[in-house]
Amino acid sequence: MMIRQATETDSFRIVEFQLAMALETEQFELHEPTVVLGVAAVFADASKGIYYVAELNGQVVGSLLTTFEWSDWRNGTVLWIQSVYVLPEFRKRSIFSRLYKHIQELVDSNSDLRGIRLYADKTNTSAHGVYEHLGMTAEHYQMYEWIKKN
Repeated sequence: MMIRQATETDSFRIVEFQLAMALETEQFELHEPTVVLGVAAVFADASKGIYYVAELNGQVVGSLLTTFEWSDWRNGTVLWIQSVYVLPEFRKRSIFSRLYKHIQELVDSNSDLRGIRLYADKTNTSAHGVYEHLGMTAEHYQMYEWIKKN
């Protein structure tokens, strides 16, 4: 398996993953043209984030997006992991773990990066277990949000 930074040629697959993830995890049907534009925006402007993909035998089987949070407390950037998806038939093969460890190595090797954060749906207990197994904790913060209605 190879973990690599995604390229624009991966856009179609990443869009597929995002549509599937929203439906699977939140029973929410995303507006595909909006997702297409959103994914394209990341590739057009790296300050928005960076996609990474897991490739197995030439097939992209998983992906995630990292975005950036400036931390004045740490005088550095914390990477947020978002938009995680692994094809169902490839789950339980440590694909997310490999993606996560790749990001962790990037953070460890870059003095400007201070850590990794992610959020998970409260009901996604299987994901919680994976994150805890990788050494992440949920002890410090509760996330709140307000999302503008379209």
